[in-house]
Amino acid sequence: MDHQQQGVFAAADRLVDAFARHDRDGYFAAFAPHATFIFHNLNRSLRSRAEYEAEWQLWESRDGFRVSGCNSSDRYVQIAGPVAIFTHRVETNLTFNDGSSKSVERETIVFEKQTTGDWLAIHEHLSPLP
Repeated sequence: MDHQQQGVFAAADRLVDAFARHDRDGYFAAFAPHATFIFHNLNRSLRSRAEYEAEWQLWESRDGFRVSGCNSSDRYVQIAGPVAIFTHRVETNLTFNDGSSKSVERETIVFEKQTTGDWLAIHEHLSPLP
């Protein structure tokens, strides 16, 4: 594994860890303001981090949404210049007003290398696992 791949895996680890702890600030800090999001359980795309943050807030207030755990496996990174494509299988434990649920999904996160050398997520696509 080369240095760039290690950097992407580290950025993905920080993102997944913050999500798993329901650390909203840490999670959203892993995304660029212009990041976009496609979730299979949402009827529209989210065209910015701010749109996703508003949706997250709605889920919390309306549905009692809370992440209680998240595990990442089957991880792969593909580097394409200043862009990296991270794919993995993600198992998420959630709680809602009406109880808890577990989902098993596939996810693609596109990272962009910043001038600082850090990798910042610019797109996330979540799909159900067949």
